[in-house]
Amino acid sequence: MTIIKTPDVPTPEKFTDPAAAVARLEELYEKATQFLCDSFAKAMEQGTPAERYRAFYPEIRIKTSSYAQVDSRLSFGHVSEPGTHATTVTRPDLFRSYLTQQIALLIRNHDQPVTIQASDTPIPVHFAVANNPDLVVPHQGAAGFTLRDVFDVPDLTTTNDDIVNGVHDANDEIGPLSLFTAQRVDYSLARLSHYTATDPSHFQNHVLFTNYQFYVSEFENYAREQLADPDSGYTSFVSTGNVEITTPDAVLEQPLKLPQMPTYHLKRADGAGITLVNIGVGPSNAKTATDHIAVLRPHAWLMVGHCAGLRNTQALGDFVLAHAYLREDKVLDDDLPVWVPIPPLAEIQVALEQAVAEVTELEGYELKRIMRTGTVASVDNRNWELRDQSGPVQRLSQSRAIALDMESATIAANGYRFRVPYGTLLCVSDKPLHGELKLPGMASAFYTTQVSRHLAIGIHAMEHLRGMPLERLHSRKLRSFDETAFL
Repeated sequence: MTIIKTPDVPTPEKFTDPAAAVARLEELYEKATQFLCDSFAKAMEQGTPAERYRAFYPEIRIKTSSYAQVDSRLSFGHVSEPGTHATTVTRPDLFRSYLTQQIALLIRNHDQPVTIQASDTPIPVHFAVANNPDLVVPHQGAAGFTLRDVFDVPDLTTTNDDIVNGVHDANDEIGPLSLFTAQRVDYSLARLSHYTATDPSHFQNHVLFTNYQFYVSEFENYAREQLADPDSGYTSFVSTGNVEITTPDAVLEQPLKLPQMPTYHLKRADGAGITLVNIGVGPSNAKTATDHIAVLRPHAWLMVGHCAGLRNTQALGDFVLAHAYLREDKVLDDDLPVWVPIPPLAEIQVALEQAVAEVTELEGYELKRIMRTGTVASVDNRNWELRDQSGPVQRLSQSRAIALDMESATIAANGYRFRVPYGTLLCVSDKPLHGELKLPGMASAFYTTQVSRHLAIGIHAMEHLRGMPLERLHSRKLRSFDETAFL
């Protein structure tokens, strides 16, 4: 019989102080991961161990016997019905502010303490050593012993989107407290580091997605201007490869090879800065990026990319504010059926329209000269124009679409699915139905005149949203019948 060694941990304890509860979570997580790191290092040095090593994620649990009497305007911070609800937690140091806020709401709204304890979900050794630069889990067969015989490895039964997608077992005695399990979060944190080449700790609460690298240099220019202003509130700028500068004239060394999704962060001390992700072209990248960024629980994400204008009255450089989406991207159909409507969020729409007015200095009826509000279609075929025109063009006309791209519907749909406020402001870069294709000469002039203004609008919108209370920003439109307490 194999001996299983585990770390000594405190017994379960009830807390009414959210800060103390989070401190206990950090203590439990630190003990567990340190135990696994030490045991792993020992095993790699001394050879095949005679015992098995296991440590567990910490857990938050609350038990209620009555329905909460809460402000009906609040879309989060309370469980939907009496009973026991729990969630496993990883990296409580990274999520300290978020966890403190969510636990405080839970305690206040239910007038009940939370219990902090070790869960019964093992921590995979891969995730335990992820933050230790001196340790690397070798590939299968390279360790001299079978890794899964000695340590726990990632388990797909606890690494999924069942809660988010609303398909988890509702008959479980313990209901979910959060949208994501600890293993699901760990999985995404590892993927973010891989795809963006920046550490998840740098990500800010407001995320801009773009589909062109041209926006990156403009974002860096804006960041340097903000770092030069001591009253801006921004503290540093992080580039791909975790290169961080705090002064406007500092040199940014560029990596020899860019990652799949180059990412840049204009940081504030409270995490309320702006992250820009160049997802490139296509719905698959859009889904991948949002699948993983969602675990960081951002306050909003916006798409600020280029699109094809579908109306004769549009001109190159005009803006499109999406208020509906024709989803032909296909990548989310299994997670979110196409019959599910993706509603516009009033707070986001207003912030974007205000930002366009501020940057262009046009208001009211005059704003219609350079911006249209309508349906954006997202497709999975970049060369859709080369197909038989009768089918696609007829659907576009019937949907009243005014613009077409490959990413916006994916980002909005995943925002809806993950309960992250979303929005889209596109810039018309070509009009294929009217003979204006995106050719090199046209593209160069377009990028020179429009990218800076477009990015400025996205940033202004985020700054509007930053001043909005979370209770107002996180719309009840995004919450289901049986919703988790945590945002």
